[in-house]
Amino acid sequence: MSHFNAQRLTGSPAKLALLALGTLTGALCLGAANAQSPNGEVPSIVVKYSEQSLATGKGVNELYRRIVRAAEKVCPAPSLVNLSALAIAEECRDQAVARAIRQIDNSQLAALYAAHSKNS
Repeated sequence: MSHFNAQRLTGSPAKLALLALGTLTGALCLGAANAQSPNGEVPSIVVKYSEQSLATGKGVNELYRRIVRAAEKVCPAPSLVNLSALAIAEECRDQAVARAIRQIDNSQLAALYAAHSKNS
């Protein structure tokens, strides 16, 4: 049920890659019936980036921030204070970010993610 798809599109000058964020844990957090759209899709967000942006530390940091923000939108914290639901939402975000980092397969981005994971 997870929907993570990274594709590299060729032919354009600034090779654009798409990353769709979505996760089964998000569906569990929101409830299976509510998390899916009428056509059965799990919520997802596309994060666009160029290969060139991964060549600089600034670009890697910006992409990491965008991935984290996308994961927060896909796996929102519940509005009611419920420790179990909060923990599920946090796990959903962690898994979404980890999958995105693995799919992009960039050593600088992976190192940044590892550093942030240790500090959490």
